[in-house]
Amino acid sequence: MIPFLSFTPGTERAVLMTLGILVFFTLLFYGWDFFAKKEFLKSIKERVNSWWVIFTIVLIAIGTTRELAFIIFAIISFISFRELTSKLNFSHKHRRTILLAYLAIPLQYYFAYAKLFIPFLVFIPVGMLLLLPFRSILEDQSEDSIKTFSQLQWSLMLTVFSLSHMAFMMSLPNIETMGEGAPGLIFFLILITQLNDVSQFIFGKLFGKRKISPLISPNKTWAGLLGGIFGSLCFGYLFKGLLPFNVKQVLLVSGLISLCGFFGDLNISAIKRDLKIKDMSNLIPGHGGILDRMDSLIFSNVVFFYLIYYWIYT
Repeated sequence: MIPFLSFTPGTERAVLMTLGILVFFTLLFYGWDFFAKKEFLKSIKERVNSWWVIFTIVLIAIGTTRELAFIIFAIISFISFRELTSKLNFSHKHRRTILLAYLAIPLQYYFAYAKLFIPFLVFIPVGMLLLLPFRSILEDQSEDSIKTFSQLQWSLMLTVFSLSHMAFMMSLPNIETMGEGAPGLIFFLILITQLNDVSQFIFGKLFGKRKISPLISPNKTWAGLLGGIFGSLCFGYLFKGLLPFNVKQVLLVSGLISLCGFFGDLNISAIKRDLKIKDMSNLIPGHGGILDRMDSLIFSNVVFFYLIYYWIYT
């Protein structure tokens, strides 16, 4: 057993396998850099260090208490929302409306924690759609209204509504057909998403020539996209024991995680390109900010959630 953490046997095996993969790549790249100094190894070593941080946070979130998991996910949403809104240069006159948007974060996660599915689904898409302009109207403010309402609403959708679906997995009824339970589902989602990014990076560097969207993300190539899907299918099959599905379903969901993650990444890249910035912040060395690491999960985790919800509960 892993000290201080609690997993089902299948999830623990997957965690130990992932730990082995991390140790292998850590020894590989640090050993390579020790014997043959290469400039590109510096960024790769920074990525490896960040993977250790991400791996540790995920283990704590899914291997300790349910309450701590919700706190961790809420903090991730808060930091992501803060990173995005800090780049949008909102008018100080709308500070109370912005404060209202921040207050939506704990409320959204409360709905998830309390297993209130309908309020969880409608609060941000519908409730905040009404509350944000209402707050400004009460103050008789019209300056930058379109910018404030639309950007705050979209920021909440990307960083709070979307990412909170990972937390709601912890509130799904634990029935026999769930297999390894919510920790297994969450670990599979995050693991395949990260390995998809690695596969895209490797295949893109080795074979990438034809660019998909050179104006938004010049480094995204067809070889990287196809390599990411291939890698996700392989790793999805390797870790299929985490999901209570047959092989075809596991491969389908792995492919969708890869594809949706790719477009989530492009979505954040388009925003950064529009804002003329490279990263949302420098919080994680080699990776930028929290939102720079969550970009692939923004779309993939929503698709994953509703697909597994349909397969398990209907």
